[in-house]
Amino acid sequence: MTRLAYAGILLVNSLLSWIALSPFVIHRLEKISFGYINNRCGPDGKECISFTSVHRINLALGVLHLVLAGLLANVKSINNPRNVIQNGCWKLKVLAWMALIAVNFLAIPDTFFVFYGNNIALVFLTIFLGIGLVLLVDFAHAWAEKCLEKIELEELTGEDEYNALFWKKLLVGGTMAMYVCSIVLTVVMYVFFANKGCGMNQAAITVNLILAIIISGVSINQSVQELNPNAGLAQALMVVFYCSYLVLSAVVSEPDDKACNPLVRSKGTRTFSVVLGALFTFVALAYTTTRAANLTFFEPEHTNPAPILSQPDERSQMRYQAIKQAVDEGSLPESALHQLDLYDDEGRMGSSGDDRLVKYNYTVFHVIFFLATQYISTLLTINVTQDNVGDFIPVGRTYFASWVKIISSWVCYVLYGWTLVAPCSGPTASAPCNFERAHDCRILCMKSH
Repeated sequence: MTRLAYAGILLVNSLLSWIALSPFVIHRLEKISFGYINNRCGPDGKECISFTSVHRINLALGVLHLVLAGLLANVKSINNPRNVIQNGCWKLKVLAWMALIAVNFLAIPDTFFVFYGNNIALVFLTIFLGIGLVLLVDFAHAWAEKCLEKIELEELTGEDEYNALFWKKLLVGGTMAMYVCSIVLTVVMYVFFANKGCGMNQAAITVNLILAIIISGVSINQSVQELNPNAGLAQALMVVFYCSYLVLSAVVSEPDDKACNPLVRSKGTRTFSVVLGALFTFVALAYTTTRAANLTFFEPEHTNPAPILSQPDERSQMRYQAIKQAVDEGSLPESALHQLDLYDDEGRMGSSGDDRLVKYNYTVFHVIFFLATQYISTLLTINVTQDNVGDFIPVGRTYFASWVKIISSWVCYVLYGWTLVAPCSGPTASAPCNFERAHDCRILCMKSH
């Protein structure tokens, strides 16, 4: 619930930033503050299109997260008195957030935010995008491996055939669904966004299609699968689907100066697409932030599994021996031996105090949220022009936003491709990778990026 609450605050903050771009809000703020807060900055008084207002709002929440990151440094147990700062004191944190917004509007000049938004915030934007791509690649591997592990466990023990069938259907059905969706997205892009004279769109869509074919072929290559048994179409098609979505989002985000974006010209879908696109962006951002803060490769070392404090019963012991044999053969990861469901429900699996440890790194959590605030402020303000949409401002409808998404899709392909071929190029390439080794290879690759 704590992480959802922080995500909710980020979502509200993002929506406030978006609303602050509205001409109506700009004029009301100027009127209420008797001209002290206005929409002009620079020596010539040129309009900033609420550039500074958006950065003021987001930097306020960002500073709050940095303060919390410092206060919660090295908190590893829920018994630590500082744990209440993370999971409580909500009224105080909201008041501090409001106070920081007021200070940013009343005490800090426009020139600071113009410099900050055009230079420093871009660095944080790049870092956050990189984390998001690593998150996607890690999720693609983890999802398929989880399904395969569940299938192997149920087949070895033979206790629940229906459960194994469910995981098989999830894996195969999910793979087919992503395959069909990727084809549909590609066809839609070619039909509606790749007309004559739209060279940028044609190139981006074609390159994405070529990379999708290459990455799918590599994932089922015999040499790759011999050294990395976890490689397969399930992970590859998840990456392909996400990258195809990124390219579609890129062509939808571009301005319509070359008549290549029919959504901009359609009056019936114009406002709807702006509102829906903004809400989707902010919700996805909130999810990405909370998920990224929990990734284990941000930790200096992995937590050791809980010890077994008593002997399991005969039925559980037979199950344990079957899984242990699979682990020895390399079919399952060693972590499968430490799953709680291998034992009975009477608490034979001891925790030895590990249940008192925090579930995620609080400091990393708040640093990720700080980066997210800078990402959203840059997304809303970089190269923004007053598109004639009334009181709604489109989120990220610029060539900058389009190219960021296109390049991000290419980087995502490269990252995933590297996780496939890295085990084949290392010093231990002569021996097949088991589950644990493949996971270690992936984490090593991600840390290098």
